[in-house]
Parts: sequence; structure tokens; C-alpha cells
Amino acid sequence: MRGSESSPVDDLSTRERVAESILANGPSTASDLAHRLGLTPAAVRRHLEHLVDQGHVEAREARVRGQRRRGRPARVFALTDAGRDRFEHSYDDLAAEALRFLRDTGGDEAVMAFARRRLSAFRARYERLLADVPPDRRASVLAQALTDDGFAASVSSTPAGEQICQHHCPVAHVAEEFPQLCEAETEIFAELLDTHVQRLATIALGDGVCTTHLPHAATVTQTKKKTIAVSHHEGESS
Repeated sequence: MRGSESSPVDDLSTRERVAESILANGPSTASDLAHRLGLTPAAVRRHLEHLVDQGHVEAREARVRGQRRRGRPARVFALTDAGRDRFEHSYDDLAAEALRFLRDTGGDEAVMAFARRRLSAFRARYERLLADVPPDRRASVLAQALTDDGFAASVSSTPAGEQICQHHCPVAHVAEEFPQLCEAETEIFAELLDTHVQRLATIALGDGVCTTHLPHAATVTQTKKKTIAVSHHEGESS
């Protein structure tokens, strides 16, 4: 009922309706939202102020088509990336459905080929970033590039090597069903850093972060020597 007092629960529910209306209809004025939701403009503005303070909505000048009228331009309210993240992403379902079709028609190899193709643009850009970077700084530069692309990555050192931790994965829900997405990323890390890497944890499998281990060069060399020695011994025995 218009003009009546509301509880915090009612406020939260109405705020969700305001955000959902913007999601469904695009950037909207307070008057548009009030008309759609059956609220007073004053009530809508109160909820918009709260959403703006939370960083879920931002105010913009309305785009003007044709000749601009006199007076103050209207303000529209649009969802920010953080605001969109509050809603379920239907494109995850669409991506998973498309990959299921690809797997059913072309097999797991086709899914892997797609995963590698998807990351090709990232790989080309990261290669340029790492071109003149000394080996001991490549992991840090790669982590910063991943962070810039929304993966919230960091690097830590261990006695056995370094670890790149990605605290966010935009495709985690799809990768739960299609681990090829993670496998392709791991391959590219190995190629970019020119070293053996090992994926220790993934968000897609329920871990808190995606963790990739980069062993020290000495460790890699020792492992290769052991592998060669075992192969040579098996060859003599046969």
C-alpha cells in the first residue's frame, strides 16, 4: 500500500523488485520504475539511493535521440557489474547446453578444441606481456594480467616453487561439467611460463580458489632426469 510504513524485509523485497525491473527493462528513470512497480516516485528513489550506495546501481544521463531538449537531462539508473552478479546468469545454462551439443556431436576432443580456441585471444595477449619479462617475474606479471581480466589472481612462494591462485572464475559453473575449460587454461599457463605446471585445486570442483603450482626449475630438471633414468632402465630390462 502506498504511503504506509514498511519493514526491513519488505524494503529488501521491494529493492529486489526494483533491481529486477532494471535488469529486465534496461536503464530506467525513477518515474518508469514507479509506474512499472506501482510505487510512488519517492519510494523508488529511496530504494535506488540504497542500491547506489551498495554499488549495485549507478545513475547516468539518459541518452538523447535527435535534438536535445532544454532543461536538465533525465537521469536513468542502470545495473553495475556487481548488481548483475546478484542474479543467476542464464548464459551459464546456455553455454553448458551448447557444450553438451558439441560433446554429443563431436566428442570430448571437440570440447577440448573449443576450450583451447576460446583462450587463444588471452594467450596471444599474455604472450606479448611476457615477451621481455625475466623468468623469475613471469608468474607475477601473469597474475596481474589475470587480475585485470577479472580472475582476482595472486602469487605466493613455497619451498617447492610458486603458486598462482585465482580467487574468481567467471566460468566455474560450466567448468563443473566440462573440466576441459580448466585443462586448456593449465596448458596455456605451462606454455606461457615455459615450465611444467600442476593444477592443485579448482573452484569448479568446490575448492575455494584455483591453485596452479609452478615448481622451481631445479625440481623440474630432477623430475625429467628421473623419468629418463626410469625409461632407460626399463628399456635395458626389456
